[in-house]
Amino acid sequence: NTLADWLGSFSKNSSLAALCKTITSDNGQEFVKISELEHNGLDIFFAHPYSAWERGSNERHNGLLRRFIPKGVPVKTVTEGTLKRALYWCNNLPRKLLGYKTPQEVFLEEVRQLVDLQTVQFDIAI
Repeated sequence: NTLADWLGSFSKNSSLAALCKTITSDNGQEFVKISELEHNGLDIFFAHPYSAWERGSNERHNGLLRRFIPKGVPVKTVTEGTLKRALYWCNNLPRKLLGYKTPQEVFLEEVRQLVDLQTVQFDIAI
């Protein structure tokens, strides 16, 4: 599955689609069909090859993940436990960019504005 396939199903729910307003793409395989999403109201930005400064937040997050998964380690060899620990740590690390809130806190605040959480139950793996 491509990112476009996932976002295509995600964007069918207008409330949840409001959580994802922009995507910054590079030349990775996961972005093969990214241009198809432009008609869904998403702003798509394309970063130039070897221009890490165009994806500052992305590069910062890659650095955080490298604490758990060193560069060059095949993703297939990463255990589910390691991945869950890395995701939990990254999603619960306060960020200056978010006013020292965690990404999880900010995400849940956005969801609460869109959905009545008392009527929707879901499990977030963060």
